[in-house]
Amino acid sequence: MSDPMQEIRASFFIECDELLEALLDGLEAMSNGGGDGETVNVVFRAVHSIKGGAGAFGLDQLVEFAHAFESAMDAVRAGQIVVDDHHIALFFQGGDTLADLVRHSREGTELDPSSYAELRAKLDAMSAEVADAPSAPSADPAGDGFAPIALDFDFGPDPERRVLITFAPDTELYQSGNEPRLILRALNALGTAEITWSLTENTSLEQMDPEAPYLAWEITLQTASQISKIEEVFEFVDGICHYQITEIDGTDHEDPASSVTLGPESVDDTPPPVVKQTAPTAIQAPAPAPNAQKSTVRVDLDRIDRLVNLVGELVINQSMLSQSVVEAGVASHTAVASGLEEFLQLTRDIQDSVMMIRAQPVKSLFQRMGRIVREASADVGKSVRLDVIGEHTEIDKTVIERLADPLTHMIRNSIDHGIESSEQRRASGKDETGVVTLSASHRSGRVLIEVSDDGGGINREKVREIAEKKGLVSPDQVLSDAETDGLLFLPGFSTADQVSNLSGRGVGMDVVKSSIASLGGRISIASTPGHGTKLSISLPLTLAVLDGMVIRSETETLVVPLGAISETLTLRREDIRPYGPDAQLLRVRDTLVPLMDLAAQLGYRPPLKDFEGSIGLLIGLEDGTQAALVVDAIEDQRQVVIKGLEQSYGSVPGIAAATILGDGQIALILDPGDLIHRAAKQTPPATPTPLEGAA
Repeated sequence: MSDPMQEIRASFFIECDELLEALLDGLEAMSNGGGDGETVNVVFRAVHSIKGGAGAFGLDQLVEFAHAFESAMDAVRAGQIVVDDHHIALFFQGGDTLADLVRHSREGTELDPSSYAELRAKLDAMSAEVADAPSAPSADPAGDGFAPIALDFDFGPDPERRVLITFAPDTELYQSGNEPRLILRALNALGTAEITWSLTENTSLEQMDPEAPYLAWEITLQTASQISKIEEVFEFVDGICHYQITEIDGTDHEDPASSVTLGPESVDDTPPPVVKQTAPTAIQAPAPAPNAQKSTVRVDLDRIDRLVNLVGELVINQSMLSQSVVEAGVASHTAVASGLEEFLQLTRDIQDSVMMIRAQPVKSLFQRMGRIVREASADVGKSVRLDVIGEHTEIDKTVIERLADPLTHMIRNSIDHGIESSEQRRASGKDETGVVTLSASHRSGRVLIEVSDDGGGINREKVREIAEKKGLVSPDQVLSDAETDGLLFLPGFSTADQVSNLSGRGVGMDVVKSSIASLGGRISIASTPGHGTKLSISLPLTLAVLDGMVIRSETETLVVPLGAISETLTLRREDIRPYGPDAQLLRVRDTLVPLMDLAAQLGYRPPLKDFEGSIGLLIGLEDGTQAALVVDAIEDQRQVVIKGLEQSYGSVPGIAAATILGDGQIALILDPGDLIHRAAKQTPPATPTPLEGAA
């Protein structure tokens, strides 16, 4: 039987991840000049909520640092600190340290306090400086001879009002570490409060659930504050309690038997020790507002994986059923055929919904890379900024988790090798701050993630020299620019002159390539001397189900991902032109694209001499170019369930996975981009070019 407290604790840490994401979003907005009041409040609330939850679980180390961070942000929120780049840098460090403390708390370990002692002291100093600062600015702050004069318009005290407040906590309020006592104390600080408590349910002590809330409060507040000031008291518990604020006349709402009048000091007492119930329904919790925040359910990933597998089996069974109906010769207008069509649509809708559950934006991953940029640039003494594009692009959660290490290697490599020093950038007319751009997008049925920098590009002469010294290439071997760049992915290759915290240990880019290949992806590199380098990762959109085109090549049935196909063509002899001794080019309107005989490439038969009447699949590649695959026939278009081959057979060139068709036959799912890239390496390069004289 699971421990309820452990489940609550796990929920707290999941909530911490969400709060940390909101915190970093707010800091990014502040660093870009968007530090309005609401943005600052978002950051403050995130830190405050983490502190409150940590206090409930006795995570003292996390509470203490969060308190220092919260105090500094509170000074910003109150307008007592004008935020500059120095403050933003401190707050980013604070967010990183808070994330470290959350991680250590989750794992049950402690972070060495000395690792963040200096940062903690700086945050404390910010708060102390504000506390010690004079309440009014000194005369002539600008030094221009003008001194502002404070004018005191005494309009007398604000008129007092009586306000009736009903307050009933939800279970989540206690689980998040908030205390009603503190809320009552804050209300009393606004004036004089008369508080009446009551039980929301007439339940005996033996029947009470220890984790359920049973107390509610009615507060009559005599105050000169505005209603908006009272609403601020509930700002941090909004959505996890029910409350209502109503301005009233002089009607007496006090119940002497169960009320306590609070003085001007503090509300340190919880309800009176003698529990006297006013009425079981004395406080009716108001119904949630229609526009209340949508509730969410956190589900263990293993359960979702099981659901994905079941949906995959459902897709296979639906495919088999469709095959059986076709073989039975059932007419298309019958009830059986109509029902099967509805079943097909329902299966697709279920599959799409399940995939949406597994898919997550890459935003959380990209935010982690922001920390890598800050730390790596500080290590090498360079000024580097991270630009993010497409952070809301969704990808399978499993893929996201396994991308962290490869992206870390790539970004560190860009900062260490790609971005020049400030002196070199000034000499070449560039801004002193280098830029690393991290982008994500959907393209050709796959996810494309790119890491680019505006540095000096790859020094190909140095790469070639090192490769020859290591015996990776012979001195007389001719290499194209792309082939020279590809040497960076060889095991043990490094261009670092000395070992540092970031590079020079002979591991890195080869590890990246292996990690990407294990995900069914591929990585490429492109560089322009003086203008930077771009690393591109192409990954499958999902690891479960895809829309595919079932084709026949010689005697084999294969599947091509539908998202990779731009269009289908019937080949004509006059549209095909020879290129070199073995290659062919296909004319597609006003462009020539490489043509590849699929059956010959896979070794099913010798290359065709004549492609007249054959079928061509125009494939869109990740770099925006195109190529054509020659197939013998197109048999069907359907959803197929992806069955990985890596565990049993390792990585198979040109093959992404396998699937089971409706007739029970096993078919290979092709990786057309990989096939085309491999074919291009075996023949002279044939870059698609516009036809001469084309309009």
